[in-house]
Amino acid sequence: MLKKILAPEQNSLLTDLALFALRLWLGLTIFLNHGLAKLKGFSEMAPQFPDPIGLGHSVSLCLAAFAEVFCAALLAVGLVTRLAALILAVNLGVAFFFVHQLTLSGEHSGELAFIYLAGFFALFLAGGGRFSVDKAVFAKPN
Repeated sequence: MLKKILAPEQNSLLTDLALFALRLWLGLTIFLNHGLAKLKGFSEMAPQFPDPIGLGHSVSLCLAAFAEVFCAALLAVGLVTRLAALILAVNLGVAFFFVHQLTLSGEHSGELAFIYLAGFFALFLAGGGRFSVDKAVFAKPN
């Protein structure tokens, strides 16, 4: 039994449960803690929101809110998981590289952005797993 638990498997129940947990954990957390705040406080945040790639403060905030609300919701339910994870990874990559300037500690630490980036990148590579809308919609019938 120990060998079965420790041996790596492809498409195992535990792998699919892990992907499900990771999708929900990251998707709902970024949605509730970051995305909704951007929507609720959009007009107050827009003038001072970082504009790391020169699109304008409001456009940058719109893009971040789109990723952290719409894409986070898609990720949580597992619909177009890889695309949603890619958009979220780009969003957090911009935050980590340009806004936090690769800083992992200190006053303007990008540690949280870095951790989210890792999770979204992993979901981009792995996909939504068996317990996703993607599986129900896009899987080939046996």
